[in-house]
Amino acid sequence: MHSNVNELFDNMWSKYLTVTPSAQKIHALLGEDNGKDVINDHIALRTFNIAKVNLDKLAQHLLALGYKDGGDYDFEAKKLKAKHFEHEDETLPKVFISELLVEEFSEQTQAIIRNMVDQIDEDAVTADNFLYSGTHWQVSHQDYLTLLEESEYAAWMSAWGYIPNHFTVSVNQLTKYETLESVNEALKEAGFVLNTSGGEIKGSPEVLLEQSSTMADKATVQFSDGAHTIPSCFYEFARRYEIAPGKLYSGFVAASADKIFESTNVKG
Repeated sequence: MHSNVNELFDNMWSKYLTVTPSAQKIHALLGEDNGKDVINDHIALRTFNIAKVNLDKLAQHLLALGYKDGGDYDFEAKKLKAKHFEHEDETLPKVFISELLVEEFSEQTQAIIRNMVDQIDEDAVTADNFLYSGTHWQVSHQDYLTLLEESEYAAWMSAWGYIPNHFTVSVNQLTKYETLESVNEALKEAGFVLNTSGGEIKGSPEVLLEQSSTMADKATVQFSDGAHTIPSCFYEFARRYEIAPGKLYSGFVAASADKIFESTNVKG
């Protein structure tokens, strides 16, 4: 496991950029002073609730770097659970980890997922690079399509595995923009497509968090039976509100996060 938190996030960012080239363009669009004001609010990771690779296994990489559990979330319709983790050093990004409740799906979907996880070497899960190591399995495009019928999340995982699903711009820290609305308008004017599920802006000042996101880039995956271009990763934007003078809300809103997951949807 990494002993240097900045090295971990730098490597995660590099891996994310390989399939999310729009992130660099957005970074340049929103940032001032060579992008020094584009601060990362949080990173999201996905996994399955199978013991070898469950949420707690991923969290070990963060706990070893001084992160603490910050809250639990349930997404019943999508059959997911999640936690977020935060560091006492508030300049470090929060990390949101979700896991798919595999046993709640059909036998066919469970079999595909368990076959993928069986192909992961036990030692790989504790290796320095696991959180940005990609896939550890061979899966067919047909299996991807089978998963897609039941879970966009499971299909995404089969194609991309362990890479950051998204990074998130902290709107509070931007110099050129004060509101999420103004960020969204700049993105649309530049030709980026936003996730409109639940509205362009999810959340409100009342729940202390507003979020929006692009729809995922497209990238080509080499499945066992051929190459196909599918949604990869996306960029999110978060504006937090004060819970006390000088203290921003640091949690997440499940109803908003539920719609953010749909940024990687194939079927719309």
